[in-house]
Amino acid sequence: MARCTAPVAGHRSASAAANCPACRGRYGRSSDYSSYSSGPYSSRPYYSSSGGSGGGSSSSSGSGRVRAKWSRAGSTVLYTPVEVKALTPIRETAEKRAELPDLRDVFLCHAWADRLEDATELYNLLKARGVSVWFSEKDIPLGSSFLREIDKGLAKSRIGLVLVTPALLDRLPTGGVADRELSALLATDQLVPIIHNTTYDALRNVSPLLASRNGLSTGEDTFAVVADKLADLIAT
Repeated sequence: MARCTAPVAGHRSASAAANCPACRGRYGRSSDYSSYSSGPYSSRPYYSSSGGSGGGSSSSSGSGRVRAKWSRAGSTVLYTPVEVKALTPIRETAEKRAELPDLRDVFLCHAWADRLEDATELYNLLKARGVSVWFSEKDIPLGSSFLREIDKGLAKSRIGLVLVTPALLDRLPTGGVADRELSALLATDQLVPIIHNTTYDALRNVSPLLASRNGLSTGEDTFAVVADKLADLIAT
């Protein structure tokens, strides 16, 4: 009995199917030919798209998340491929600025209404992970120029975080200090938006430019996991 050559030669072309001693008599039946093109001998990628997307190096089982190329050996922090792509230029900026003296790891930009709760929570989570944070509640002395101190804080930070909350969305259309901080950060590759208790769609209605920057979101991760990712991002 003639043996099918599909396991060895494949039937991806008309001539291959016609030359098969077992299948040549059936050649021309679309159902038989299509079974080879969609079956176990069809061409398939060896790796999932998430495995190499945006600079990731390995994926967690079934989760679609990846390790970033900057992660240290033994790190268990995983990102979505979109996050890796968005954060790669931020990591490059952080590495370049690491050589400058007296730098903080991150500058935390937030709405005034968030200073005692959400912003303080993020500050505490980052500090607990060894991240040095410029935070207005801690770093602006009484009697000093608010804007001048913010200017110095931006200049002496490796990257900038913008905590995007409903309070910030309410504040941005009216301008103010947070708006000036944001304008300065938008001009650089230092900016990481942290979306918290809101969405990118809501942000897009207020600030399309900021919404064009992908960052991290507590809609996908807890605040603690967001802090883990930021600590991993700036680790030296």
